[in-house]
Order: sequence, then C-alpha cells, then structure tokens
Amino acid sequence: MILTIDVGNTNVVIGCVENGEVKSVCRLATNLNDLSSDYALKMRQSFEFDGIDYKNFAGAILSSVVPQLNRSIRSAVKKVTGLDCMVVGAGLKTGVNVKIDDPGTLAGDLITGAVGALAMFKPPIIVVDMGTATTIVAIDKDGAYTGGAIVPGIKLSYTALSSGTSLLPNIAIEAPAKCIGTNTVDSMKSGAVYGAAALVDGMIDRMEEELGETVTVVATGGLAGTVVPHCKRKIEYEPALLLKGLAILYEKNTKRRKQQT
Repeated sequence: MILTIDVGNTNVVIGCVENGEVKSVCRLATNLNDLSSDYALKMRQSFEFDGIDYKNFAGAILSSVVPQLNRSIRSAVKKVTGLDCMVVGAGLKTGVNVKIDDPGTLAGDLITGAVGALAMFKPPIIVVDMGTATTIVAIDKDGAYTGGAIVPGIKLSYTALSSGTSLLPNIAIEAPAKCIGTNTVDSMKSGAVYGAAALVDGMIDRMEEELGETVTVVATGGLAGTVVPHCKRKIEYEPALLLKGLAILYEKNTKRRKQQT
C-alpha cells in the first residue's frame, strides 16, 4: 500500500492506495503554523479511525503547491511510518512529455493529474481541477502536456466578493433551484455554480478547437462534484485522480531506481 499526499492551499489530502484502488482518504486543513508533530498526530488518528496499519506502507509520495510545508509533512510521514517521502518535482520520472515554455515551473499537482488521467483515458484529454484555484489543462493526442489555464477558484472568488463589498454576504457554494436568481443569495449561488459550469464548458470548447480533436474531459478537486453535474459537456468525475496519479508516479520511480542499482 502506498501513502499518497496532495498538499493544496486549502487542504492536505491523504490517501492510501493499493493496487490502483484508493482504500482510505482524509482531508486536513492546510495550516502553515502546524508543526510536524501536529501533522503526525492527525495522520495517525486518521489511519486508526479507518483501520489502516500505518506501519504497513510500502512507500510514500508527496505533491505540494505549498513548499513551506514540505519539510514538516515529510517529517510527519517519517515519524508515523518510518518511511522517507518521495516528492514530485525536478528529477522525478513522469513519462509525460511537457511542452510548455519552462517545464521546470510546472506545479506538481498539474503533472500528477495528467499522469492519473493518462492512466485512465485515451488522449487527447482535458483535466479540470477545481480547488483553491481552478486549473484546466490540455493533453494532446500523443499524450503530451501542452499547457492550460488558471482561474481563481469559486470559494476564493466569492470570499473576495463578499469581503470587498458592503451588501453581498458569504454564501454556501451550492446550486440554487434555477439559474435566474430572485434574491441576492440565490443570484450569488447561481453565479458561483452555473457560472463556473459555463466557464468550464466554454474553456473545454476553446481548448478542444485548438487541439483539433474530440477530447475526453476528466474533473477532480473539492468543488468538482458540485459543478460538474451542471456542465453541458460530458465530464468524467474522478475525485481521487491525484491520489491515483501519485501512486503511479511512486511505482514508476521505484522501478527506475531499482533498475539503476
């Protein structure tokens, strides 16, 4: 079983993956003030709650967009499991040709999502990840990562909207009964959910046109489950896409290191 950790700006998602199947998932709040001992305690409690033997992991791997936390979380993994945690970054074999201006700047979560999507679907593929930011990336027919778009996430946008205005409240991110809102809260909810769905549909159409072929679309991230049902495009929803991608990267690089020794 592989311990997979996806460190995002809002949540640290921890998964236990065995033979490509996610056995357990827990979400911890991303907190820059937490020490390695804090994360270790939370990990151990989560594993015990789910009945996971945390001394039985074969390996551990981390993808992070919050580099300030990497040392603390790697230390926590070491304390709990006794394992050194592999980190997605420079020098890690992905098997994906990255065709952007500076491949070294590609965030670990984006390449991890691409690896997971390519293991499940035939390219060309568009991967939509709806978290603190919404990322929409394109993989061409040859399986190469060609680039994408980054949009402020729904919660981030609406937190900014309510804090920057006097009359607009904080809202729950959920779909109202209809698109045309008849009060302030429903109008904001409509913009949040139906607006995000329209954005995703529109970006898929534009990227598909640039790729020149019909694409498969896969979505993941904390808010994808809320938005995807309201999209007009057919979208495959894979909530554990990054955790599965991390497990694939671990196996790929473990085999590579064994071959080199």
